[in-house]
Amino acid sequence: MMQVLINAYAVNPDWGSEPGMGWNWVIHLAQHCRVHVITEGEWQENIERELVRLPQAGNIVFHYLPVPEKVRRMCWNQGDWRFYHHYRRWQERALVLARKIMEENRIDLIHQLNMIGFREPGMLWKIKGVPYVWGPVGGMENAPVAYLWESGWKRAVQAALKNVINAAQARFQPRVRKAVKRADAVLASVQGVREIMERCHRRKVFLMSETGCFARPDAVRPEKNGREFRLLWAGRMIPTKQLALALKTLSYLRDLPDLKLHVCGGGEKERDCRNLAERLGVEGKCVWHGMVSNEEVQGFMRGSDLFFFPSIMEATSTVLVEALMNRLPVLCFDTCGMGTIVDETVGCKIPLSRPGQSARDFAERIRFFFHNRKILQEMDGAFRAKQRELDWNRKAERMAGIYHEILEGHRIAHE
Repeated sequence: MMQVLINAYAVNPDWGSEPGMGWNWVIHLAQHCRVHVITEGEWQENIERELVRLPQAGNIVFHYLPVPEKVRRMCWNQGDWRFYHHYRRWQERALVLARKIMEENRIDLIHQLNMIGFREPGMLWKIKGVPYVWGPVGGMENAPVAYLWESGWKRAVQAALKNVINAAQARFQPRVRKAVKRADAVLASVQGVREIMERCHRRKVFLMSETGCFARPDAVRPEKNGREFRLLWAGRMIPTKQLALALKTLSYLRDLPDLKLHVCGGGEKERDCRNLAERLGVEGKCVWHGMVSNEEVQGFMRGSDLFFFPSIMEATSTVLVEALMNRLPVLCFDTCGMGTIVDETVGCKIPLSRPGQSARDFAERIRFFFHNRKILQEMDGAFRAKQRELDWNRKAERMAGIYHEILEGHRIAHE
């Protein structure tokens, strides 16, 4: 059986986002090959608890490299640039451990899996003589600064400066260039990253979203009682998630008495968003649920009419995929991961333009669906095809196919 060494800093069976993505790739790839996984040790207990329940557990070996608690706090405080220093040092330790693993095991291929941000491609590309895969990779697209002025001029200026740095790093960062050159295959999480990589590094890049879903063909959506039209917003209340834009959209829909926006989540902008709702006169249209469990969010999804997802910067958001799993149509921007996944069969997209124009465009689409709810109901059958497209088993099978193609190419080259 093929043996693969996977570098995945974040792995947790109980979370979504990067940790959940890492876990699902590992356990599904283990159905096709034996995997050795180098990961941070924060969730070792969670991993070991779930591992014993898996029939393919014999094909999975975890190797833990824990970091201090203060580094973990930096990691989950998104935007804390101090973390990159510690993460780079962790990758240096991972390189040492990888070489030790390879001395004790026959490793056929190395895969740099996560974190998916392009700035830190790890160090395993330095190992010679073994095929190397990097990705899915994200983070190369620039933030549309016009949408961040609402959060203050400092935030907008920081975003503009970050865009300049981002573009330079995507093209010129030495370790990025070396990792891309060394890789036998590079995978981009979204089309925008694929285009940037192919333009800047002159090589073919596979397109594969970093997350997936579990097909739920039998998921039951409860019958709606009454005329209330439910919009659902879910996520962290940070500027890029654009809850403020969702509230401004509601201000154009004040004449629709049966419209409600259910808000699930919390964060640094919660108080500001509540105050904004009051100033806009839409507080009565908002139902604030605060931080709720993932199970509760999915329950809200099954009881809603439309998932309102105005985020401007994502790879492939877990909550977006969960909406598709629960057969909830999506309204979003035509950008990033949502632009790749959402089409007219399962939702509606609008272009990035200007915040004021976007609020009007979103309002126009919501008003249309409010008066034509049957169109949303008719989308229900298309979710099965979308779930199959994003199914974890199918994605792992495709990744394993890439592995085999690379190994076969190496075999032929050395005959």
